[in-house]
Amino acid sequence: MLHHVSLGTADLDRARAFYDPVMRELGLRRTLDVDEAVGYGAGITVFSLNLPADGAPASPGNGVHVAFEVEKRAAVDAFFRAALANGGTSDGAPGLRPEYDANYYAAFVRDPDGNKIEALTFVAV
Repeated sequence: MLHHVSLGTADLDRARAFYDPVMRELGLRRTLDVDEAVGYGAGITVFSLNLPADGAPASPGNGVHVAFEVEKRAAVDAFFRAALANGGTSDGAPGLRPEYDANYYAAFVRDPDGNKIEALTFVAV
């Protein structure tokens, strides 16, 4: 069972400024805030950004992304707008992805560190 996912960041202040509004659109809030990490969840932390423990520069994984399932297409759209408004870049605008499923509606963004995140829903509205 998956407990949480952590991605690397080079700048926690920048990560907070990006993820606070983006995670809010997904129904998550800041649940962890320490010198080396910031985390988000609805109760317990399920997603966090960490300074690398080995002290090496943070870098996004090739082919790695984290997907958050939401209840409505409007939430995917709101996630995308919040990400772009707070320093993220588009890696796939909101829309249907029929190659996955006829109702797979998703948006992909890169955070300021280059990590790829996605919001998706299978709900047709």
